[in-house]
Order: sequence, then structure tokens, then C-alpha cells
Amino acid sequence: MTQPLQPLLHDSVVVLTAPSQAWSRPDGTVDGAGIQGFYHSDLRVLGRIGLSLDGSALEHIATASPDAATAVFTSLARGIDDETADPRVRLDRTREVRAGVLRETIVLRNALRTPVTSTVEVEVAADFTAMQRIKAGLTGAEHPVETVAEEGGVVFRSGRVSARVSAEGAQIDATDGSVRLRWPVEVAGGTEVVVAWQVEVDDPTAVVAGAAPSDEWAAFRASTGDSRLAAWLEQAVTDLQALRMSTTDRPGDVFLAAGAPWFFTLFGRDSIWAARMLLPLGTELAASTLRVLAQLQGTAEVAETAEQPGKIMHELRPSVLEIPGEGVVLPPLYYGTVDATALWAMLLHDAWRWGMPAAEVEALLPHLEAALAWMRDYGDSDGDGFLEYVDTTGHGLANQGWKDSGDSIQWNDGSLADGPIALCEVQGYAYEAAMGGAALLEAFGRPGADEWRAWAEALKARFAESFWIDDPAGAYPAVALDAAKRPVDSVTSNMGHLLGTGILTPEQSALIADRLVSPELASGYGLRTMSSAAGGFWPLSYHGGSVWAHDTAIAIAGLAREGHTEQAASLADGLLAAAEGFGYRMPELHSGDSAADTRAPIPYPAACRPQAWSAAAAVAVLTARLGLRADAPGGRFDIAPDPAAGAIRVSGLRFAGEPRDVDVP
Repeated sequence: MTQPLQPLLHDSVVVLTAPSQAWSRPDGTVDGAGIQGFYHSDLRVLGRIGLSLDGSALEHIATASPDAATAVFTSLARGIDDETADPRVRLDRTREVRAGVLRETIVLRNALRTPVTSTVEVEVAADFTAMQRIKAGLTGAEHPVETVAEEGGVVFRSGRVSARVSAEGAQIDATDGSVRLRWPVEVAGGTEVVVAWQVEVDDPTAVVAGAAPSDEWAAFRASTGDSRLAAWLEQAVTDLQALRMSTTDRPGDVFLAAGAPWFFTLFGRDSIWAARMLLPLGTELAASTLRVLAQLQGTAEVAETAEQPGKIMHELRPSVLEIPGEGVVLPPLYYGTVDATALWAMLLHDAWRWGMPAAEVEALLPHLEAALAWMRDYGDSDGDGFLEYVDTTGHGLANQGWKDSGDSIQWNDGSLADGPIALCEVQGYAYEAAMGGAALLEAFGRPGADEWRAWAEALKARFAESFWIDDPAGAYPAVALDAAKRPVDSVTSNMGHLLGTGILTPEQSALIADRLVSPELASGYGLRTMSSAAGGFWPLSYHGGSVWAHDTAIAIAGLAREGHTEQAASLADGLLAAAEGFGYRMPELHSGDSAADTRAPIPYPAACRPQAWSAAAAVAVLTARLGLRADAPGGRFDIAPDPAAGAIRVSGLRFAGEPRDVDVP
């Protein structure tokens, strides 16, 4: 028997509007292989969508994507064309995905002088396989699939989820689990015929829903001296609009789905980072993300879900998430993350600085106090003064930082570190959260500011004593402390997250800046997650040598924030080269192969795309190049552009609720 494998994505076409998505071959065909299908929430509703003329396949010649929600597949119909060399009969198939709806419009065009006759045929098959099974390379619906013919359409039903297929003017033939739509057509010379069909999903079990696009984002425009940045920004904003969603409990509060297809839901860490990078486009997304997560903030100790008072959740699913073959079983609302709580506090502080309305900030201060208390009372589980994590259930996530794969925290020789694990970047987050939290408490006249500043300074001193490793190439911070409080000595990108948090001295910051642009970490297409000199390095390892756009962008932002403009520019150039290589839709991650050895970035073939924080990384790079600094309480909006960045003209930035334009000649 063939071993089930996770589907690859790199050569598939995706059309999406959260929480729905359709994946197909480049010609638009959906045959149920691998990732292909039409999904709503975490369910593959349709596993097959086939199109033919007179029962014969078409010859695909082009695919265009006007926006993230639309794809146009152009094919030739040479079976009904004349015998000359010029193709004169073509078919354009436009696929649109909206929340809960897939619609296809099929246009058959005839440029001959004589009419052509044919039968347009679409075959659709139900599937209803859960996403977690698809990801494991498996198929099969949890509940039996029913097929019910209705006036003008067919309804597929599995459990509580149903999907209605309709097609005006079509002959409809339904069998168990499938439906065939036929349109006999005659197309006069020089004319065209249009037919259409659609499927609408009703899923009362869904915990997430679609959200309207942002008018403010639609007004954003950028013209840059480096045309790659402008192109990346344009694609990124388009993709981010398609990733906007809400929970069904709070339809008015928008957040960004982490990424398609695997993480098309609320993730604390991912949604926070993306909202933080997008603050120059307005505070509305940050404010609503903060509110959604505050509503779900932990209030009790529950070992099975990893919930603790004040803790911010990790991910939200409609049902238990079981990853076949990995021994991972996660509850629908899971709190297994060590960093989201500090990141939530950091986002609240930064959103306040960018002009989030004071009343909205003040309403969240009790949640801030609870989040800060979690860092002190629960995040530091063994009382050593550092935040650490360990999975106590035996079936949760073994690693609970952003590098959450099972082999992500390694010693330099490639062996795995034993937990509890105290990650270096989490200490930086905690320091910044405590200092930012203190500023908020003081500004709004609440007690505790001095205590949190003292707590942060003590953490900074402990960090300097415990995490730094001497090395002939320059000292560097360990990726983590292991269970025995030994510094784990692999050189990783995690150190880049420390920049800008305030936990470093200027001398430490300079050491990290130089290390990040070394050939071992800088691939030429971004920052490797692990040094190429490490024993466990592999360029296609999920967290052990690959490049993640958001990870590199966080380092770029920190470098710019601390004045290391040359290093920031060098890493940004690498990301721009990668963005160009991927047609400006940056995937979740890509290979850590060196740009010196490859003419284009090599994909990580199972990477999500689009991914919220990979798309938002484009705005982070723009922010770093412009040197944007916001202080709405102080009434200041400053820019300090990198002189090497060239001319940049941006309209549609937002500060304190008002549009701002920036023009750097």
C-alpha cells in the first residue's frame, strides 16, 4: 500500500475569499487529487469539477488572476474549429469564489464565419473530506453523502453541511455523489454563448465567516524606486483582502486567516503579527483582532486545552483537530502557544501609538493586565524568571513558539533539545510587552506601571547572563534554554526577533545585526531559519533551514528600528528577489538554497499561499524603508527614509484615523 503523503501546492492555482477556497490544476480542472477541490471552512465540499466540449478535453493555453477571488482559464476548442493554423474557437472559464459560493461563467467564442454546435458539459462530484485528512494525504467523508434532486438543481448533504448546485438552462443529471450539467449550444459566426453554474454551501457548524474587504486598504497606493516592492505591495493587499474573516460569534470584528489552505482560520500568533505589520494601513484590523482574542482569553486552568488565566489562544477549529500519523490531537479551541499572549500586549501598545481610539484601548486594559499577569504567574512555569513551554498532555504541540514543528529546536549537532524550552525571542517579546504594558497603564491612570518596568529590567539582566554564547565569529544568543537551563547553541533566525524589543544592549544588537547578514544565515532570498553550518540544516526543512518571509521581515523591522540600515536593506533585497521569483505572491516559506546557486527561489512545495504574515511582510519592508515612527498620543508621525531606497511615493497610509501620504524624492 502506498504511504499517504501531504499534498504539494506549488504548481496549483488557488481562488479564494475567506472562508472558502478552490484549488485546481493550472487549466482549472479539479480532479480530487492532492489538494484539488472546493473547500468551505475546513471541509472539501467538492472533489471534482470537470469541463469538456462534446465529451472531449480542451487545450489550455493561459490562466489569469484578476484578483485573489477570481481566475480565468483560457482554452482552445480545436475539435470544433476549422483546419487553419489560427485558433478561432476558444473557451474562457471564469471561476469566482466568494464566502460559501463558487461560481463559474463559461464563454464559448466563435470567430469563424460559420456557426459551430457543441455541448458544454460540467461534471461535479461531492467529497466532504475534512482538511486535516487532506493534509495527511487521506480522503473520505466523516458522514455519508446524500444526493437530492430539486427544482433547478441538486443538493449534496453530509452530516449538517449541505451544498446546492444550480445551473440555469442546463440539463441536470444526478447520481450518487455527482451531477452532470449539459448545455447544447449553437454559436453563430462572430458571436459567443455564455453559460454558468454555481454551488452554495450551508455549514451551520462553521466557527468562522467571511468579512467585507477594507475600503481603506483599497485606497492604498505605492510607487517605489524599486518596482519589485510596488508589485509585491499590490499583490499583498489583494491577497490580504481575501483573507479577511470573522468568527461567527463576533461577525463585526475582522481578523486575518493565517493562510490557505491549511490554516484558514483564527491563529493567535499569526493574526497578531499580520495585524501588527499592517498598522500603517490603519488600526481597525488591529483593534478587531485584539477584541476577538480578548473574548477568547483564558480564564481557568484546563490541562487538556492548555488554557490558563490571561493566556491568548493558539488556534480555533470547528471540531477536534487530529493529525493522522503524528499523534497530535488538538481541541477545537487550543491555547498551546507561549508567545501569543506577549504579542497581544505588544499589538495593543503599538495600535495605541498608531492612533487606535482611546476608548477602544481603555476597554481592553483589563485584558492587558490579565495577559501581563499570565507572563509572570503561568508563562514562567518553573520560577526561573523566563517564559517556557512544555506539552503536558502528550498529544499537543511539542514546540509552542512560532517554530512549532517537532524538530525545530535543535542543538548545533542536530540533536533535539529537551523541554521545557525557554525560547530566546519569547523573552524579548515578554520584555517589550511589559514595558509597553507599563506605558499603557501609566497613560490611562491605572496602577502597576513601575512594577512591570522593574519586572522587565530584571528579565533583561537575566537574559544577558543566561542566553549569550561566546564564539570566534562573535557572541550570539542561544535559540533557547533547555530543560537543564543549558543554552541551545544552534545559530538561528530567532535572534532577529530580539531586535527592537529593548532587551538588547547596543553592542548585542550590533552582534546580531552582523550575524543575520552572514552567508550562513542570509540566503540571498531572505533569512534562513537555521545556519547552513548547523548539523541539522536542510534547505527544505520546515524550520531547519528554509526561509520564511515574515521571519525575515521581523528581523528587517528590528534592524531598521535599531539603526542597522545597511543590514536591513540587504535582507530586504533578498525578500524582494524572492517575491519577484514567486510572481509577488509570497508563500508561507521557501527553500533556503543560496541565490548564488539558483536563478530563482525554490519553493517549499507544501507551503500555504497566500499566507497572511507573508503578504503583510511587504508592508513591513515598506515601513522599514520609510523609517515610519508613530506616536499618536504625542501627535507625531515621523519618517526617516533609507537614503539607498530611492524614490517612494505612498498614498493611503493612515495615522490616528486619518489618511497620510508620503513622498520621498
